[in-house]
Amino acid sequence: MRDLFSIEGKVALVTGGSRGIGAMIAEGYVANGVKTYISSRKADVCDETAARLSHLGECISIPSDLSTMAGIEHLVAEIGSREDKLDILVNNAGATWGASIEEFPESAWDKVMTINVKSPFFLTKAVLPLLENAASAEDPARIIMVGSIDGLNISQLPTFSYGPSKAAVHHLARTLASHLSDRHITANAIAPGLFPSKMTAATIDRLGEQIRQATPLKRHGQPEDMAGVAIYLASKAASFVTGAVIPVDGGLTGAKSTL
Repeated sequence: MRDLFSIEGKVALVTGGSRGIGAMIAEGYVANGVKTYISSRKADVCDETAARLSHLGECISIPSDLSTMAGIEHLVAEIGSREDKLDILVNNAGATWGASIEEFPESAWDKVMTINVKSPFFLTKAVLPLLENAASAEDPARIIMVGSIDGLNISQLPTFSYGPSKAAVHHLARTLASHLSDRHITANAIAPGLFPSKMTAATIDRLGEQIRQATPLKRHGQPEDMAGVAIYLASKAASFVTGAVIPVDGGLTGAKSTL
């Protein structure tokens, strides 16, 4: 029981790990003894984050554009050349787009759906052999999908493809959980509420105080909130949890009164 939440000695890949929620998860892993690979499209930002987190433990930058199959293949080949197993895959890389319904372009819809839904599936498919090498009945390999409460609720913002893409992410986690259970691989999704990041900066400027007041716990998410649930899902404590979608939103989804 003492080591129930220990993840020390594991190997993880966190996509979109250079900033925002991905960096929060990566920092939690590195600080708790996980050899953590991070990937993002911008090489300089990815390298800078890995250098910063390396003061806490082992963090390796592998920049890659996961919106393309070539980028996915490059990332998996790089990790496969260095590791014979992968304990934890965090599919976090994502995109959003805001525009009025009259002006919302097809290219934006396709970009969001590709990065948020298509890319995580094909990355998971490509990295399956490494996950299987780490998996056992007692300690399964873990797939953690980062969705959003916008995939559970309806956003006030005109981000028409984002919420549907995140609802698909949640369902993809459940689908993977079903199909990979016999390989001793679990799949779960985290549905964050509002966490300060570059992606959410405009939302915080426009609606931040309104959202805070509507949140039962009366605050926005903090890095340790995100790191905590990601550590739990990667630990022995969650070895019997699969197919779950966990809101991390201060109660906006599950505890907000309608009165």
